[in-house]
Amino acid sequence: MQNNIFLYKFYYQWWKNIDKSIFLIISLLFVIGLFFSLVSTSLIASDKLDTNSYFFFFKHLIYIFIGIFIIFIFSSLKTNQLFYYSYFLFFITLVTLLLVPIIGVEVKGSKRWIDLFFLPRFQPIELLKPFFIIMISTILCSVRTSNIYLKYLLSTILVSIIALFLIMQPDIGQTLLVIFSWAVLIFTSGVNIFLLFGLSTIAIISLVYLIMYVPKFDYIQGRIFSFFNRDTGTHNFQSDKAIESITSGGFFGKGIGEGTLKNRVPEAHTDYIISVISEEFGVVAIILILLLFLIFIYMVFKKINFEKDDKIKLVLIGCVSLILMQATIHIGVNIRLLPTTGMTLPFLSYGGSSIVSISVFSGMILNLTKRKINQQT
Repeated sequence: MQNNIFLYKFYYQWWKNIDKSIFLIISLLFVIGLFFSLVSTSLIASDKLDTNSYFFFFKHLIYIFIGIFIIFIFSSLKTNQLFYYSYFLFFITLVTLLLVPIIGVEVKGSKRWIDLFFLPRFQPIELLKPFFIIMISTILCSVRTSNIYLKYLLSTILVSIIALFLIMQPDIGQTLLVIFSWAVLIFTSGVNIFLLFGLSTIAIISLVYLIMYVPKFDYIQGRIFSFFNRDTGTHNFQSDKAIESITSGGFFGKGIGEGTLKNRVPEAHTDYIISVISEEFGVVAIILILLLFLIFIYMVFKKINFEKDDKIKLVLIGCVSLILMQATIHIGVNIRLLPTTGMTLPFLSYGGSSIVSISVFSGMILNLTKRKINQQT
């Protein structure tokens, strides 16, 4: 009886303090992703994997339940606990990323996943990203040293290590995403604009050199050349099919289950989910989804505007900027504004690592935007 009373009070306090508008948008985006998994992408399983038609849907549903649990845990922690546990989890996930070249599983020419006998296959960078934002924010806001250039140096070393191991996989999309998030945090912290320009220039030149002169990255070079010259190579196949599907769907779409992209593109349920949705439900559905993302970002920035703690501000800015950038890359690839690269759409795409990652982000955002009553920050 006492346990029930405790749980009720705990849940009541949690519900009373979180920002219900942000929670509603997060929940709505997850539900939309689950809906499209049911009506649009589940049939991929029966056609390609020779299994139950709702294979992806049930797995997606399990991931969503895990995600809800993660959101509740991270959003219910006290602020100081959130940072403390995040530091620990950062080092754990960083170690798994460093182990990818040694024990990683290679899929379609890229070694990005770890498959342990006691855990499902997962992508370490997806789990690392939320804690990376907290670690960089902590370094930049550290009161242990007033030397701002030392803070920049430490953060640069950290992002360079992560970027190096991502390039080795290779995963240029996630590399750019991590570097972009770091640059946003550095810029927001008040860095000298010339220093940021110099560091960014070095990073860009290094990436260009790798892509142009290292044989391992020939396929990326091919994708870039194909992007600018559509008549060369076969790297445009997926993007061409995606844009065809969006065009054929028109404003209101072909109807539930009538799309063909999911049967023509290998990763339609993850990297091309926005095209699948557009083909069956029309551009109007995409506009509504984009509006939800914009409302979500606006609500978080509205909270940031009233936040006094610099570290919390940085974490929130880092979280929403990474989510926004990831969504931008996903949509940009689908409408052929960017070269082909594998990038899931936050909240909506199928994938355990992706859903766990966005759930951690969501839990952090809900934690740092909730009403703070008798909390240590």
